[in-house]
Amino acid sequence: MSGMMGYYVLIGAIALVSWLVSNQLKSKFAKYSKVQLRNGLSGREIAEKMLADNGIYDVEVISTPGRLTDHYNPKNKTVNLSEAVYNQRNAASAAVAAHECGHAVQHAQAYSALGMRSALVPIVSVTSGMSQWLVIGGLILGATAGAGLGFWVAVAGLVFMGFATLFSFITLPVEYDASNRALAWLKNKNMVTPEEYKGSEDALKWAARTYLVAAIGALASLLYWALQVFGGRD
Repeated sequence: MSGMMGYYVLIGAIALVSWLVSNQLKSKFAKYSKVQLRNGLSGREIAEKMLADNGIYDVEVISTPGRLTDHYNPKNKTVNLSEAVYNQRNAASAAVAAHECGHAVQHAQAYSALGMRSALVPIVSVTSGMSQWLVIGGLILGATAGAGLGFWVAVAGLVFMGFATLFSFITLPVEYDASNRALAWLKNKNMVTPEEYKGSEDALKWAARTYLVAAIGALASLLYWALQVFGGRD
């Protein structure tokens, strides 16, 4: 059971870091939501302008319920902005709207990392929920004893976990690149003042860190369980 104890400590540490980053992200967004845009454009208007400036006319900008629920959907080509971002006219909403349009630009330009991430979505949605249970089940069935049924069940779980880890790491360049595209456009088109730009940049930096923590967490979890499966074998 010491193995499980170690796992709980690991997961606890990752959850704590994740919570701290998430809290910091929320406070940054609250802070930059108070920095009103001098150009007076709403998140929706910023998004529509960035799409048009990139020659993209087949993507719709729509409002979606919730907070920090913003995303780009490549299937139906929609930039989904949370209600606050869609309607408000501040540095935070400008940053988020432009970032999500960054994904639409990636899609239009066939950015390879986005294509890889999209291809992994159906696989990960099926495998991620069961991966850990397969590994634990395999260990209970005696995976550490050798190449019996338990071992192969555990290995299947590790492969599934590997897909989720790969997905989190492919997500990193996709997210950082979308932010870079957003910030470059905001700056080059003089959409924001230097002070507003600083706020947009800081908000997106903290948003990216949530993905970084998730990727490190996924890798740590995979390595931990791989050690449990392979480390106990003779």
